[in-house]
Amino acid sequence: MSETQSSERITVFSDYVCPFCYLGRESLRQYQSTREDELEIDWHPFDLRSGKRNPDGSIDHSVDDGKDEDYYEQAKQGVRRLQEKYDVEMDLDIATNIDSLPAQIASYYVKEHYDYETWLAFDVSIFEALWQDGADIGDEDLLVDLAEDAGVDGDEIRSALADDALRSAVREKFTAAKRQGITGVPTFAYDGHAARGAVPPEQLERLVEGT
Repeated sequence: MSETQSSERITVFSDYVCPFCYLGRESLRQYQSTREDELEIDWHPFDLRSGKRNPDGSIDHSVDDGKDEDYYEQAKQGVRRLQEKYDVEMDLDIATNIDSLPAQIASYYVKEHYDYETWLAFDVSIFEALWQDGADIGDEDLLVDLAEDAGVDGDEIRSALADDALRSAVREKFTAAKRQGITGVPTFAYDGHAARGAVPPEQLERLVEGT
């Protein structure tokens, strides 16, 4: 695995199906545009559907996770408010029926085996496919296409998605995040401090620069 030399990295816990993760990344992009030096993203996967996930990896939508219609309506309102604040166009407000586990496995594989810029291009394309195009990022063929566009061998993605050991490793990342006290996403962490939610660029600046 090759590494890009960077003076600073910000840790980001996120799940592709979380609209606030997409909006939070836009906030981070806006903050990054004000910096002279690159701030690399050290991405850690997080599974929002873990409480509904069956042993075979499928999602049981009948499981009551406490998120009713009022919850989703409030979430949609929050998404729309932040869309306006950050000037972001989105095709969807909520993606309740999309399974992000395949995308997270593929992204984790690319992060571990390719350089940072390749991973970042793939990562951004997954977010945009879902939130800009309304595409199913749980679809293997879509992930292969996105990976190839980023310069990754598509057959490697197919192999990664069929790799039980890799799937287990990603699930362990979810468990490890919870052990670290991560209860929701996005969570941005830097130098022992954290900010949760799609916080504005100025709050990310305070997190990183202490100003």
